[in-house]
Parts: sequence; structure tokens; C-alpha cells
Amino acid sequence: MKRTIKLLAAGSLLAASALYGASTAACVGCHGANFEKKAMGKSKVVKDMSKADIIAALKGYKAGTYGGAMKGIMAGQAKSLSDADIAAIADSIKGGAAAAVPAAAAPKVIDINAKVADPNRIAKEDLGNKKEVDETVLGLRKTSLFSEDNVEPAKVKEDRPAPGAAPRFERAYVNAPPMIPHSVEGLLPITKDNNQCLSCHMPDVAKGVGATPIPPSHFIDYRPTTVYKNGELVKEGKVVGLKGDIGNVGDIKLAKKKKLNHLYAGRYNCSQCHAPQANVKTAVANTFKPDGLTGEFKTKSNLVNMIDDGVK
Repeated sequence: MKRTIKLLAAGSLLAASALYGASTAACVGCHGANFEKKAMGKSKVVKDMSKADIIAALKGYKAGTYGGAMKGIMAGQAKSLSDADIAAIADSIKGGAAAAVPAAAAPKVIDINAKVADPNRIAKEDLGNKKEVDETVLGLRKTSLFSEDNVEPAKVKEDRPAPGAAPRFERAYVNAPPMIPHSVEGLLPITKDNNQCLSCHMPDVAKGVGATPIPPSHFIDYRPTTVYKNGELVKEGKVVGLKGDIGNVGDIKLAKKKKLNHLYAGRYNCSQCHAPQANVKTAVANTFKPDGLTGEFKTKSNLVNMIDDGVK
């Protein structure tokens, strides 16, 4: 397949991921529209590198022989590139002629629970409709309860596509934290000094690179304002304690929302709620059926409008 790339007027590299193995979304998100930024504040400024240096760096990332702080994520981006891809990318960054690519299609959305909720599988595994039940089907291990000699975890295939090249996963229920559909090689663990998720998923970047934007609810502090004043704990302006205005923090039904112009610190650790997915068969079928999971709710959140339900 002929691999082509496009140099946009602004100088940014935005090629369809299907045309070659790297995630071009990550290029723009981290390196800037003109490759003028240090990715995550750590890499070299790519626009200042020579074509030969760019080629050597990409080949080194692919081979695992080059790179410092960005080595992990860049190795995942470069591993599928051919020498021709690398040369074309370097030529484009340095201003070489390149052919245009077709506009990127809307991301595919798949239901990862479809096979798990298959009616035939559910009927087969339903123990309630059987006259006799063998001991080997009682537990999740599907083996004799009296011997665990041959029990081992299911084989897991960590073969997710690179960021920008993966289909999105349909949410399990309305406002469920979306699962991570792409490889997380080089992205985890998240630390206080390094969160590479933000380079593509911040709202001002996400639309341009085709990523799911961080929702408005993550830019709001819902926690009660807390201070220690005159030897007493004060929340939302009320003294907490047996002789205070409120008995305990549980008496605060609804704290005042504080809209922020930055990501709330309590939402910074993305992998606390958003988990990568492995290609593995589940131990049991799933009979859960979500209510209201239709249309846009399969891929979008309205949590910011619903979070106070049942409290007000």
C-alpha cells in the first residue's frame, strides 16, 4: 500500500494513522503544530533537528536504541514504520513535497461486550436450568474444586493499536468512564511530572487529533472548601465536630462547585478510572443490560449535568 503524508499549511504532520503505523495525533499533541515544542517539556525541538537527525531518531526509537524520557511512548509510535515511512515523515517535517491524504474517517465504535452478552452463551452457562451441575463449572476457574495443580490465569494478548489508530469502545453504561482502546506502552505509569494522556485528550487539542476530549466535569472541584481555623476544622464555612455547626463531613449534602481553568487534581490520575483492555475471553457471560445507552451516550458523557441527581 502506498503510504502518503500531508504537510498542512501550519506545518503540522497530520496523516491518517491507517496509512502508516505511527499515531500522527500524538505528533501534533506533543510536539506542537510546527514541531516547535519540547514534547512533555522533555524532548528535543524537532523543527531544529536536521532531516538526518530525525531519521536517526525514529529508527533508534523503533530499534529501542535511542531516547531518554520519551523513549517508551516513541518506541510504540515508531515500531510499525518502514524506512520509507520514516524518510517521508522527516522530509515532510523539513519542508519536502508530499502527496495529500484523504480526510480521516470518523473513529469506529465497537461494543466489546457483545460476545460476553451473547444469549446462547448465557443459556449454556445458566446453572439454574440444569438438573445436575458438575463441580468443574461452579467456580470461575472451571476446574475441579479439589485440585488446583493445573490452574493458571487466562492468556492475555497485549496487542492494542497505537494511540490514534484504535477504534473506540462503546461505554458499558451511561456516563461510564470510557475504556482505553489503544496501547498504553510508554504511557504508564502516570506520575506527578509525567501524564502523556493530556497531550491528546485536553479539550483544546482533542478535536484536532481525533481523540476523546476530557469532559467538563473534570474541570470542576466538587469537594467542600476545607480550612483549619482557630484550631477547628471548617468545611464550606461550617465548623465540623460534636459542638460545631455540623456533626461530620457526611452532613454536607452538596458542596459549592468551583469551576477551574485547569484539570482538577483529583482527576489527574487517568488510569484510576480508565483502564486499558486486553484481548481475553471472560470467565463468565454477562447478563447486565444498561438503561438509556443509546445514540451519543455510547461515546459521550453528560455527567456534568447529572452529577447532582438524587442530592438536590
